[in-house]
Amino acid sequence: QVQLEESGGGLVQAGGSLRLSCAASGRSFSSRAMGWFRQAPGKEREFVSRISRSGVSTYYADSVKGRFTISRDNAKNMVYLQMNSLIPEDTAVYYCAAGPPFTMPTMDPAVYDSWGQGTQVTVSS
Repeated sequence: QVQLEESGGGLVQAGGSLRLSCAASGRSFSSRAMGWFRQAPGKEREFVSRISRSGVSTYYADSVKGRFTISRDNAKNMVYLQMNSLIPEDTAVYYCAAGPPFTMPTMDPAVYDSWGQGTQVTVSS
């Protein structure tokens, strides 16, 4: 497992932007696919985006496609989520997750074996 710590959440008006960061510890970061998930009050945790080990392959939930961009910097053990054109429905706790080494990226949260504590994103209308 790796230790993950998210940052960058906050309160923003609709239409605004935020950039979430996730710092990973450990030497196996570059061997792991990474994902972002979110959980709104009273709702189940849902997939937002995932990125392959190299960063070449990315995938997004339909609800964020065209507005969010996931990226990673393996030299810095960091993964990012740039969120633009935010809407109130994006309000949630956002979690960074790491998959086991050398597994394919996936939307399934059950596959990820390391999770951060989450960072709150609140979008006001």
